[in-house]
Amino acid sequence: MFDGWGKTVVAVRWWVVAAACALVVAGATWGAGVFGALTGGGYDDPDSESNRAAAGIARELGQRDPDLLVLWSSPGATVEDQAFRDAVTAAVAKIRAQADVEQVAAYTDPQAPPTLISTDKRATYAAVYLRAGDEDGKVAAYHRIERAFAATGLTTQVGGLVAFTDEASSQTEKDITRAEIFSLPVLFVLLVLIFRGLIAALSPLVIGGLAILGAFVAVRALTYVTDISVFAINVITLLGLGMAVDYSLFVVSRFREELARGQDVAGAIRTTVATAGRTVVVSGLTIVLALSSLLIFPQPFLGGMAIGGMAAVLVAMLAALTVLPAALFLLGHRIDKLRIPLPQRNPAAGSGAWARVAHSVMKRPMVYVLGVLVVLVAFAAPFLRVEFGGFDERVLPAGSSARVVGERLETGFPGGGEEPITVFVRGPAGDLAGRIAGLPDVTKAMVTAQRGAASLITVTYPAELSTGESREIVAKIRDLSLPRGTAVLVGGRPAIDLDLLESLADRLPVMALIMAVATMLLLFLAFGSVLLPIKAVLMNAVSIGASFGVVVWIFQDGHLEGLLRFRSTGFIEPSNMILVLAVLFGLATDYEVFLLSRVREEWDRTGDNTAAVATGLQHTGGIITAAALLLITVVAGFATGGVTVIKTIGVGMIVAIVVDATLVRALLVPATMRLLGRWNWWAPGILGRFYSRYGIHETPQPQRESVRV
Repeated sequence: MFDGWGKTVVAVRWWVVAAACALVVAGATWGAGVFGALTGGGYDDPDSESNRAAAGIARELGQRDPDLLVLWSSPGATVEDQAFRDAVTAAVAKIRAQADVEQVAAYTDPQAPPTLISTDKRATYAAVYLRAGDEDGKVAAYHRIERAFAATGLTTQVGGLVAFTDEASSQTEKDITRAEIFSLPVLFVLLVLIFRGLIAALSPLVIGGLAILGAFVAVRALTYVTDISVFAINVITLLGLGMAVDYSLFVVSRFREELARGQDVAGAIRTTVATAGRTVVVSGLTIVLALSSLLIFPQPFLGGMAIGGMAAVLVAMLAALTVLPAALFLLGHRIDKLRIPLPQRNPAAGSGAWARVAHSVMKRPMVYVLGVLVVLVAFAAPFLRVEFGGFDERVLPAGSSARVVGERLETGFPGGGEEPITVFVRGPAGDLAGRIAGLPDVTKAMVTAQRGAASLITVTYPAELSTGESREIVAKIRDLSLPRGTAVLVGGRPAIDLDLLESLADRLPVMALIMAVATMLLLFLAFGSVLLPIKAVLMNAVSIGASFGVVVWIFQDGHLEGLLRFRSTGFIEPSNMILVLAVLFGLATDYEVFLLSRVREEWDRTGDNTAAVATGLQHTGGIITAAALLLITVVAGFATGGVTVIKTIGVGMIVAIVVDATLVRALLVPATMRLLGRWNWWAPGILGRFYSRYGIHETPQPQRESVRV
């Protein structure tokens, strides 16, 4: 199959190049419009109880939570000064005059609560409610009216959910731009050093650009049928460029290896596609299936990220199987032109650093297995004390407007930082407020709004309670028995967090099952083994566990805050960890496929397991290390970003890539394969026959064929 595919690509090479050029043009023009077609938010389950509570309150009692908080402050004046009051009054009048504004609450209003004034009386804020019904409409309205917020002689800063969402999206776009500006030059330098030539070094970057632009086209087309999160751009850039570089590195390295063995260009292409091309297909499909497991979650954020990542990986895979072989055939031996005069490093067979590593692992496999497992368990241990919770303004860079407003309200205003539980009641409430007030850890529960048969009970609790303890209060309220004919929905921030965790936890086993079964099936079809796919899933779990442990140690416990420039919230946002789990599972399998493909090739040739493992590691160790280094370069821009949730993804991925490419794939996997011996390739009779007939196991002998260019 793959041998024939290589021959076909060579035959239609000019059509392939033309199609690639057309895709570049479409991506740079129409596809670039994807930025305006994506949506913000999407972290909540639309059908969750907390979401339905918020909708019911807004519909029957009016919107309770403001969209924007406009903070006015002065270092020298107080709210009691006439100039301060006049400036605020004028600003509030301008805001109320905006067509996008439904209502404004300010301290200058006759019935204004004292909580709108800071304890030092040098600041006040106005709560602004917008007319738009959806998140994107509110952000657009915010941009239209933000000029009206300024108050003469006062410092103006804007916070609230809408401002936070807008700043997070803007900061993310800045981080992407900065990451690309940083990573592309460094990637090119590293590729030049790895390939020792300018022409060869350019090919992965070209395929990477094609993958990103192609994914833009695919995702924009999909926005016509579903909402996709703006954060999908992060995944498209990360996986599009990262996987394209990985696949190109593997394909180009194999092509040059075949040329060095004396094959002509056509034969080298056919062998490359049949071997490295098969590896790329298995790897790409594994990552796509891992990402597809995110589609079972109801949060639009995760679904959008999955769609963006799947599109990027599929385009990168197809480009590596079509455009790259066509370009390599056209280049031929010119792939080695413009070589950089660096010291040669072509050790003889059986020598060199990776050969020494391979021989050492083969001699002492049990020592390596136990030693690596001890290190990985130590890395993973902090994950046992993980605390999950939603994110807030603290994920933004220090000094950002929304974060400053949130911090000042929390520390400088009466009741600041409170996240009350809201109980929406439809029907007779009876003594429900009193029963809620009697629950442990509840400080107060009172009816704060009522209209017809609908009422709202606001529940407060001590500020020192942890997020987990506040979620327990929500669960206890939901367990209360209700009067006949009464419906109750519990909302508020603690309820949102509880619903998110329960939603993710309910579907996590299904996600894990999808990833594990898909991976084991693909690896069986690729390598004809029953044990190796099971072991690969276990190795992935060990590698990801180590990464998650480091994430908890850094971002939950607050280590390295100064170095990484973030402020710990004391917990981890769960939906991002689900995303990281899917991405890392696919990437870990990517390196597994790289290694096992060459080992299987040697096993088919020699029938000697120990020699096959050692030779496979010797041939792929350098490529896997180079691929990991290049992917780390791509991810590094995200790890240094300004938004903590994106930084968490970046740091987690870097740790996982380093652990996976060094400890796991270079040491643990070869050591366990040495211990298993011939059992690595065992399959019972019916499965063995199935693999022989339907497996992806094409390893053709070198063939020489002349094709006219």
